[in-house]
Amino acid sequence: MKGISNQKGFSLIELLLVVVIVGIIAAMAIPAYQKGIRAAENGSVFSILRTVSSTQVQYFSQNSRFATLPEINSTMSNQIGVTTADKVVRGRYVFEMPPGTTPTTLAEGYTISAVRSVSDDVVYRYEVNQSGKITRILPAGGPVD
Repeated sequence: MKGISNQKGFSLIELLLVVVIVGIIAAMAIPAYQKGIRAAENGSVFSILRTVSSTQVQYFSQNSRFATLPEINSTMSNQIGVTTADKVVRGRYVFEMPPGTTPTTLAEGYTISAVRSVSDDVVYRYEVNQSGKITRILPAGGPVD
């Protein structure tokens, strides 16, 4: 009789050990991947808000008032996102102006906010106004990305 030691292959313990190691690596990699995606989205929105601010200055010089979001999105060839009523949606971000914004109030100034609100995730909110300063409102106390 020959012993079992002559058989080739992996034992159950070895296979379980490999599965556990792969699980640990995945548990560490997925949050890092999600953080990278969030940082890329935030950087993209920050860039869009800069472009919106400079486009608003140009619009004001031609029309003696700042533009509404649908107007600015149209001026930018819909680069911000998809216009729905008085909001513009781009990915997980919604760009909007405060309620009650009219052409009369836009002669004095504007505020545009970009809000990223996804269930089970951190809410990000950026605002830009006629001064061109982009401010991160949420999460509170954090630096501007």
